[in-house]
Amino acid sequence: MMGHPYWLYNMANKQNGTLYVGTTKNLIERVAAHKEDRGSAFVKKHQLKRLVFHREYSDYMQVRAEEVRIKKWRRVWKLELIEAINPDWQDLYIDLKK
Repeated sequence: MMGHPYWLYNMANKQNGTLYVGTTKNLIERVAAHKEDRGSAFVKKHQLKRLVFHREYSDYMQVRAEEVRIKKWRRVWKLELIEAINPDWQDLYIDLKK
């Protein structure tokens, strides 16, 4: 992969709880910011500290288009996306740190 990867990710406060969809160039730092309440008021209000989904992209325009598309999805589709790779809603941040 050329250059830095871009990441699409979902944060949650608990299984089937409030969801946040975002993009970033540095997934570890961005999730750490969520965990430390260094983020938007929405993230702080809902305590979105569990990384439940992430996918890597090589192209910024592609990852942004996917973020916009997923934000328009019905909630059930977002839950299916997460549960396809993370059925137990584990915090995937732990594996990123290894």
